[in-house]
Amino acid sequence: MTAAPAAAADGEAARLAALDDDGAWREAARALLAGADATLVARFEAREDIDALLAARAEAVDSVVRSAWLRCIPAQAPVHLLATGGYGRGELFPHSDVDLLVLADGGSQQACEAGLARFFAQLWDAGLAAGHAVRSLAQCAEVAAGDVTVATALLETRLLAGDPGSLEALAAAIAPDRIWPPRAFFLAKREEQRARHARFDDTAYNLEPNLKDGPGGLRDLQTLLWMARRIAGVERLGALVPLGGLGNDELATLRRERRALSRLRFGLHLVAGRREERLLFDYQKPLAARFGLVDAGRDNLAVEQLMQAFFRSAATVLRLNDRLLQRFEEQLEGPAEETALEDGFAAQRGYLVARDPGRLARDPALVMRLFAVWAAHPGLRGLHSHTARVLAEALPDLPAYTEAGPAVREAFMALLRGPAAVATLARMARTGVLGRYLPAFGQVSGRMQYDLFHVYTVDQHTLAVLRNVDGFGRAERDPRFAFAQEVRAQLRAPELLLLAVLFHDIAKGRGGDHSELGADDARAFCRAHGLSAGDTELVAWLVLKHLLMSVTAQKQDISDPGVVARFATEIADRERLDYLYLLTLADIAGTSPKLWNAWKDRLLADLYSSTRLALRRGLENPVGAEERIAQTRQAARERLHAEGVDPARVEAVWSEFPEEMFLRWRADEIAWQTRGIIQAPGDRPLALARPHRPGEGLRASALEVFVHTPDRDGLFAALVATLDRLGLNIVQARVLTSRDGMSLDGFRVLVPEGREIAPEDVARTLTGALLRPLDQARPSRRSTPRQLRHFRVPAQIEFSPSRTSGRTLLSLVCTDRPGLLADVTQVLRAHRLRVHDARIATFGERVEDIFQITDERDRAFGDPALQQALREALAARVPGDS
Repeated sequence: MTAAPAAAADGEAARLAALDDDGAWREAARALLAGADATLVARFEAREDIDALLAARAEAVDSVVRSAWLRCIPAQAPVHLLATGGYGRGELFPHSDVDLLVLADGGSQQACEAGLARFFAQLWDAGLAAGHAVRSLAQCAEVAAGDVTVATALLETRLLAGDPGSLEALAAAIAPDRIWPPRAFFLAKREEQRARHARFDDTAYNLEPNLKDGPGGLRDLQTLLWMARRIAGVERLGALVPLGGLGNDELATLRRERRALSRLRFGLHLVAGRREERLLFDYQKPLAARFGLVDAGRDNLAVEQLMQAFFRSAATVLRLNDRLLQRFEEQLEGPAEETALEDGFAAQRGYLVARDPGRLARDPALVMRLFAVWAAHPGLRGLHSHTARVLAEALPDLPAYTEAGPAVREAFMALLRGPAAVATLARMARTGVLGRYLPAFGQVSGRMQYDLFHVYTVDQHTLAVLRNVDGFGRAERDPRFAFAQEVRAQLRAPELLLLAVLFHDIAKGRGGDHSELGADDARAFCRAHGLSAGDTELVAWLVLKHLLMSVTAQKQDISDPGVVARFATEIADRERLDYLYLLTLADIAGTSPKLWNAWKDRLLADLYSSTRLALRRGLENPVGAEERIAQTRQAARERLHAEGVDPARVEAVWSEFPEEMFLRWRADEIAWQTRGIIQAPGDRPLALARPHRPGEGLRASALEVFVHTPDRDGLFAALVATLDRLGLNIVQARVLTSRDGMSLDGFRVLVPEGREIAPEDVARTLTGALLRPLDQARPSRRSTPRQLRHFRVPAQIEFSPSRTSGRTLLSLVCTDRPGLLADVTQVLRAHRLRVHDARIATFGERVEDIFQITDERDRAFGDPALQQALREALAARVPGDS
């Protein structure tokens, strides 16, 4: 709590207060603030010290606030004006809250009621939306006792007008011996921080992070200051250094990161033109430009440089925040006994202690041993704060793996092969050890990709993929993955999969193909660590081909035996398939919480099973289309027979099915569709829907949809529009025509997160649409989400011959938007084209759709002039890069 007002602010306040006319005062106050803000912008652009800018903004506001007080409140009135919160610290960002406390007893509050009302009104007229409270000392103590947030705000008060003794009186009223003693305050603020972090999914690595309240943001630094004041009784964190609660290096780091985050927040307010704490896409590029950053190639954009600096600052703040919270806890709990563990390590209050921490800088092998001990004792709460500090100081002396001796390299590999390997890698990453030992990983620390597909930084994505791989090895089955547990149990050397994960994205941002560069890195690392030639090449191959299975499954028709045969040829053996399958699952699921779904699980499981069969038969004996059709027929027939369906009726339905039906659908789907057709009334169109995973019901994340109805032009467009109006996202469509002229349309659709929809409601809505003229089925019009507006993917529309005779492939790449697929099908309908197959893939803001089309007579769409006309029509409807 401080009482000394700035002389300059007092002078300006007196000058403004002398203005008699309210209008003149208002204009002068606004002019003063505008002038001060313009000066601050120039000083910011000139890279002036951020603390000076924050103080200058507070001083300018002080002048206006004090002048309004002098005009409205008699000089001798027993009321006192205090600044609280950040304003109380003397720090104001361009659009920060101006929090005020009027301190007065009840009688004085009533006596000055009119003056106070005029005071707050004048502040509003001047353009200051001040938050305020009018309370007595007793009221302050009462409210603060029941709300730790209020108590915290009152720890940072500064006298603006009135008796300096009022600050002392307030401090006494909220002293620790009256309310919120140190231990209670610590527990409350720690829980408050945990809850705040949980609102951001406990990660600073969000696409649009909150600079103030997010994990690793300014609020975490302020929390440390508040705790220091309440627990240690000091006004500044620097005062903890002589008390042994903080090292000089830690203090310097905290100050550096506070200034970095403060400067970023100051710039954000300027770019947004209002109080905004979220680093939204709207502001990231303008802010990067304001900081003077420029693109360094396609793989290192200015905006990515800006965000990487923030994420690194946030990670550092989180590490130091953890350390200091632990020290405050120790100070409150008092001395504790150590429990010996092994090799010079002990546990204290559940934290791992290096008994001779100074050795960490002299002996890199001991650093590896520290993590081995940590892994061997899963009950440990973490690393002791003192040991963590010494480890951080030792990092500059920790050699990279290329310089490390054989003992250190062997110790690292032992960690990968030992218990809790993934947890150990995460700990090494968090403490900075992994980035030192493997410099390439350090380079991608905090590195983001400016798109909506990759929601994590590269290092955090890698750790998420590692956690997924770790889950595959647990005894309990993860319902998200069909075969992951079984395949993981068959791996000869699980550590090879961990290495492949570690390197699969490690070369991002360098320019060139990150898969090729990462494979080179992985090969060098494996050789240096003594892996056999075969294992080394397996890891390098996995890194090189880590996208192969995902691309094949999502962009090609894996029901085509030819696609499977080509994929199996590239895989070559069962071991590669097992490792690649698990890497692919973990990679996709670790890219975004919203990216994984039941459809992708089934797609990859089907490709895995088909490839495994192809490898078992031998690449020289690929499964032919005829054999695949016969197998599907027999499996579907057995299912229907077991359900008691009349075989004669089954054969009657199948006699109208094209052979391709048994090639493109699974046996269980054929059985489901056949049973629906047999049971359906003959005079109505049939629409069926069911969860992609049996038994999910309303909670299904993906649905299978089938339509059986007389074929007619515009049918596919009408179905797509109807599904679009239901809010369902189509990811795959298959369109066949039976021998008797019935359309056999199948869809895979995703249910948006948080929504529940009954499959029977989907079927009912589709049936209703089919009973009406198809022209009435129009796509809904929805506004484009804010985030999508900041991304533009150059539109690409290409035509190529299909492997299926008589058909043409239409490839569409563009920016996503609501209703896009429905609009595309409307354009195809207008050009009298038929869609026979569609694979719809969305990667964040990027759409990559492939349609198999013919003209209305089922001929290939090969005329260049007609193709150009369609290209122009589509280009007019899809978002481009303009």
